[in-house]
Amino acid sequence: MALLELEGVDVFHGDLQAVYGLSLCADEGETVAIIGANGAGKSTLLRAIMGLSPARNGRVVFGGEDITRLRCNVVARRGIALVPEGRRLFASLSVEENLLLGAAHARPGPWTLEAVFDLFPAIRTFRHRRAAEISGGQQQMVAIGRALLTNPRLLLCDEISLGLAPSVINDIYASFARIRESRVAILLVEQDIVRARSASRRLYCLLKGKVTLEGAADAIDLHAIRHAYFGDSGS
Repeated sequence: MALLELEGVDVFHGDLQAVYGLSLCADEGETVAIIGANGAGKSTLLRAIMGLSPARNGRVVFGGEDITRLRCNVVARRGIALVPEGRRLFASLSVEENLLLGAAHARPGPWTLEAVFDLFPAIRTFRHRRAAEISGGQQQMVAIGRALLTNPRLLLCDEISLGLAPSVINDIYASFARIRESRVAILLVEQDIVRARSASRRLYCLLKGKVTLEGAADAIDLHAIRHAYFGDSGS
């Protein structure tokens, strides 16, 4: 049984439908990439899983439990954590204080403050600085660390490479192997096709809220991805 299963999920913003009949799955310890252009419905999908924009139709099943109608705080306690686009740290709090917010209602598990500092040594040095005083890449590491400190079973990552230097992105993506070793699954929303493909085991491409391509990441060529990403305009 998959850790996460979405079955025919529809998500709306008011009267505007953003996701259409979407189905996907992710196994324990697996990285699954969701790619697509701006407005494809990627972030909306993560919000639906997290309970922030609940699915109007279909089901979200996590660990064998239907969580479609659960509030986001209840979903978090079940073991799903979101690393939001833009990081959303508390600028006036220190790095360590931001991290400890994730540990406040943590599930039992291997991720501790020291484990996060071992994963991202760069932020250990700045643990007492205000979040506003560190670089964007370091802030992203803090955001991921904060989510890990909840000891999730599933980590939702929304555009974590956006606006960061390539060397920092490499460091962040290198951390995925260690995260997977703790049996955490990663659902990765990413616009960088090449990076998403190389980092994931399975890949889904969205276009206007619908899945246009899915399969094993290493079995899908870039031409097929490009066509699915842009539709007929990419041919």
